[in-house]
Amino acid sequence: MSAEFATAGVVGIGTMGSGIAEVLARSGVSVVGVEKDADSATRARATIEASTARAVAGGKLTEAERADLLGRITIGTDLTAVAAADLVIEAVPEDLELKQQIFTELGQITRPEAVLATNTSSLSVTEISVSTANPRRVLGLHFFNPAPVQAFVEVVRTVVTDQSAVDAVKNLAEKLGKTPVVCGDKAGFIANALLFGYLNHAVQMYESRYATREDIDAAMMYGCGYPMGPLALLDLIGLDSAYEILNSMYKQDRKRVHAPAPILKQMITAGLLGRKTGKGFYTYAGKDSHEVVADEQTPSKDRLPQLRHEISRVGVIGTGTMATGIVEVFAKAGYDVIFVARSEEKAAGVQKSIAKSLEKAVQRGKLTEEARDATLAKVTGTTKLDDLASVDLVVEAVVEDIDVKRALFENLDEICRPGAILATTTSSLPVVELAASTKRPGDVVGMHFFNPAAIMKLVEVVHTVSTSPEVTETAQALCVKLGKVAVTCGDRAGFIVNALLFPYLNDAVKMLEAHYATADDIDLAMKEGCRLPMGPFTLLDVVGLDVSLAIERTLFSEFRESGFAPAPLLEHLVTAGYLGRKTGRGFRDYS
Repeated sequence: MSAEFATAGVVGIGTMGSGIAEVLARSGVSVVGVEKDADSATRARATIEASTARAVAGGKLTEAERADLLGRITIGTDLTAVAAADLVIEAVPEDLELKQQIFTELGQITRPEAVLATNTSSLSVTEISVSTANPRRVLGLHFFNPAPVQAFVEVVRTVVTDQSAVDAVKNLAEKLGKTPVVCGDKAGFIANALLFGYLNHAVQMYESRYATREDIDAAMMYGCGYPMGPLALLDLIGLDSAYEILNSMYKQDRKRVHAPAPILKQMITAGLLGRKTGKGFYTYAGKDSHEVVADEQTPSKDRLPQLRHEISRVGVIGTGTMATGIVEVFAKAGYDVIFVARSEEKAAGVQKSIAKSLEKAVQRGKLTEEARDATLAKVTGTTKLDDLASVDLVVEAVVEDIDVKRALFENLDEICRPGAILATTTSSLPVVELAASTKRPGDVVGMHFFNPAAIMKLVEVVHTVSTSPEVTETAQALCVKLGKVAVTCGDRAGFIVNALLFPYLNDAVKMLEAHYATADDIDLAMKEGCRLPMGPFTLLDVVGLDVSLAIERTLFSEFRESGFAPAPLLEHLVTAGYLGRKTGRGFRDYS
């Protein structure tokens, strides 16, 4: 196999192929591009010229470098033009028969020592490789879109791929300035296997009308720091492309997580493919536009949530990190807050923590001294639940134990005035069980703040089958007054964020458990390939493996999805006391 690649062929110069050709040429490789017809070849050339012109405008290329780059690329329509290439990369649409046909021809016309690579994101590289007389020289080289920008690539070996071919392609990827990860030929490889299960789950959540498209997307952006919500991302990818990726993965692994949600097929049949057609889950200003415009599903600006209950005095129960942050948030927004602690010492600790947080804000210029003093004056601590008798809203933030919370809500039902709203910050327990502990279930609502509450923007407002619409609306409006982003959903395990996040994290653990890839490679794939703020194992160690396991058990118990069953490896680590950063060891050793 070729140790150096001086000349490369790229078959299929569409969005991906043109980017791959540009990346290769930028690194000094001579590129021979092949398209299906003259018009497509002309468009491909124009795409590369436009992309490199933007690079010059952005200061990433000089005019001389651009001219040299373009001079290294030729594009035609004759496949035999790649006959002398050291490496040929196929980047045609995700159609197995089409790819097999191309590889059959490439196997006949290329030199025996040339390496043949497919850029498939989901199809079996093995099935493609057997179309040639020598499958040992075939592998996957999966670039991510846009190829000139994305640094991550997956090098996919089959059970027969020659190691020298793998090594040569990996070295080339590094020369191109990419970060390669070598993995086996499994449906979806690393990134897509994890990403598309999550995206499909979001579609199912939307399809069931559990939450609106806007709330699903906002939840993942503001709750997890994702650059895009899942439904907006699907519109960008193209619903037809997403369906084909999911369908091809499902045919290979038969995992329900990859079985395309029925609404995807319906939308594709109706021509709703996302940005490229101007309409998908959202409506856009035109074809290929990124500008979202209002449609029949867009919430009316004339019907913003209103405070249907008067809220002036707020009670918070708890002294942990979450409770302390919630006290600070309400006090900053101008509400009188009384918090309940188990002891005078713990109450003093909350006051001290809030004072320290506000002082840091003053030092950074985010808060005036007057505002700091006014906020602190709004906060009062107590050790008596009975002192909450006159508040308009109580937010409990005690331990995630259903029995403890039930007993607390029974007490609040007796203590709080009629009409007071009783809210829980639970992230996984059934809100309706707490509501049923009272004689006022219509006044009970979930307000799931995210940690740290003083910084994180998201609040999940969770209504039960008993919650009155006025209470739900008041909670939504209150979040806006607090400067938060409120998303609304029904009372079921995980709500929006955890229901989408933790099955994905669990799938990552199962991938590690199967020895398909290392924790470092999986984290790299999701950070670099999917632009997530953290890889799954870094995130699990931050959250705590015990907390993660508890949430996954709750999800499995409620939905009974076999794929939600916690990975045995996670169970074993928790049993061993390896809980993540807080114990110094989890998926990684922090000692």
